[in-house]
Amino acid sequence: MAQEKVTACLLIIGNEILSGRTKDKNLAFLGEELNRLGIRLMEARVIPDVEDVVVATVNEVRQCFDYVFTTGGIGPTHDDITADCVAKAFGVPLIVNPQARAILEAHYEKGQLNAARLRMARTPEGADLIENPVSRAPGFQMGNVFVMAGIPAIMQAMFQSLRHRLAGGEPLLSRTVSVDLGEGTLAAGLGEIQDRFADVELGSYPFNRNGTFGVRLVLRSTDPRRLEAAGQAVDELILELGSRGDWDPAGHGPVEPRPTGQSSGVLGAD
Repeated sequence: MAQEKVTACLLIIGNEILSGRTKDKNLAFLGEELNRLGIRLMEARVIPDVEDVVVATVNEVRQCFDYVFTTGGIGPTHDDITADCVAKAFGVPLIVNPQARAILEAHYEKGQLNAARLRMARTPEGADLIENPVSRAPGFQMGNVFVMAGIPAIMQAMFQSLRHRLAGGEPLLSRTVSVDLGEGTLAAGLGEIQDRFADVELGSYPFNRNGTFGVRLVLRSTDPRRLEAAGQAVDELILELGSRGDWDPAGHGPVEPRPTGQSSGVLGAD
């Protein structure tokens, strides 16, 4: 019996992301790590440091997904408002968390824990802390919402600290094949395969590699047998169109061509 899908949403909070001054590096990391736990990252939103927007968005997505992760806006400056907004979303006071304060007091030399740095000890009342082994200032969990830093190294360390709290389902497996055919040539056949394998995600992504145009086809499913069957159908389509595919054993890109008509039989975690 198939397990129920476990879903997640990422909120990337920060005007600096929207302006393009800062390039987000957290989305790809979180998507891959969650998939290893059997959790599907279904949606990601980039929103500004605007209280009404953050509060409304947190309240919307925490009702729609099993887990919500936020990055950004928990530093020491006036525009770090994520903790304030999450408290308002849950309708609880924002407090200086005694445990978080103790962590910062132990980290900073005497007299260095000023009012600005103490802002990083604020959490909604009732929140559970998320350990930060890099710079010590913790994140926090409120219900199904996990609030983390925006700096990638710190965010990644925080995620490793909280991953044991997450309950996932079946991991999403993938197969990837590159072929030197155009999407227009493949489109009709791919549509038929997708109809036959509605439980397998089938995506096509054009590429230009050293002047050679082609398509990466990515197949995803939690069922290895259905994934293999869909992959075989793609093999047959490519051969019918007079080409052959380069299957990636890790599921993420092209490899050396295999003999025509030979199924790779390789599954990779997406």
